[in-house]
Amino acid sequence: MSRRCAPALLRGTAGVLLALWLSIAIVPFAWMIFMALHDQVDAFATPPRLFAPPTLANFVRVWVHDRFWTHGLSTLIVTGAVVLVSLTIGLLAGYGLSRYRGPLGFALLLLALMFRSMPPVVLLTAVKPAFYEYGLWNRYETLALVLVAFNQPATIYMLRSFFLSIPVELDEAAMVDGCTRLGAFRRAILPLMGPGLVTTGLFSFLLAYNDFLLSSQLMNSDKMPMTAALGAYLNAARDMQAQMYAIAGAVSITAPLILLVAVFQRQIVAGLVQGAVKG
Repeated sequence: MSRRCAPALLRGTAGVLLALWLSIAIVPFAWMIFMALHDQVDAFATPPRLFAPPTLANFVRVWVHDRFWTHGLSTLIVTGAVVLVSLTIGLLAGYGLSRYRGPLGFALLLLALMFRSMPPVVLLTAVKPAFYEYGLWNRYETLALVLVAFNQPATIYMLRSFFLSIPVELDEAAMVDGCTRLGAFRRAILPLMGPGLVTTGLFSFLLAYNDFLLSSQLMNSDKMPMTAALGAYLNAARDMQAQMYAIAGAVSITAPLILLVAVFQRQIVAGLVQGAVKG
C-alpha cells in the first residue's frame, strides 16, 4: 500500500467508526424522544407512525399530574449546593497543592484519589446507619454533604491540573507588586481559571446530577432527585402507557445536560486543553 493511500484509508476508517458510534449513541435517544412526544398507539404501531402529530401529553402527565417538578426542585437544590461547595473547596485545595512542592502534598492527593476509587456503596454502608441514628436521613444538606465528600477528590485533582498550567511567576509578580498570597490568588490567578472552573463545575454537576445510588438510599420518594425518582418510577410502571410516561421523564432529565454542553462547549474544550498542558 502506498503512503498516499494510507491517510485516505485512515480517514475512511475513522469515518466509519464515527458513524457507527453515532448510530449506537444517537438513534436510541432519538427513538426515545419520538416515543415521549407521541401516544402509545402511534409509537407502537406497525410500522410506527413517524409523521404523526406530536403531543406533550406524556410530559404534562409526568410533570403536573405526577408532580415530577418536585424532584426537579430537589435536583436543583442538591446539585447547586454540591457545585458551590465543591468549587469553593477545590479552588483553595487545588491551588495550595499546585504550589506546594513537598512530599506531603503528593501524599494527600494520593490519599484523596484512593478514597474516590472506592465504590459508592462502601461509603453508603458507613454513613447510612449514622444518619438514621441521629435523624439526618432524608435531608438535602445530608445528601449534598455525602456527594461532596465522595466527589471532592476528583474536583481537587482537576483544579490542581489547571493551576499547574499557570506559571508560578505570575504569583510572584503579583506579590512583588504588594499582593498577599490570597490577593495574588484572587487578582492574578483566579481570572485565568474561567475555562477550568466551567469544566470542573460541569464535571461536579454531572456527578451529582447523575447520582442514583446515594440519592435513592438517603432520600425518600418525595425528596428524591430526578435520577433516583425516575428509577422508582420505572420500577412502579406496570403497563406500556406508564412506561411512556417514564420515557418522557427520562427525556426531561437528559435535555438539560445536552443544553449545558451545547452552551459551554467552547469553555469545556478550552478547559480540557488548559488542564492537559501540565499534570
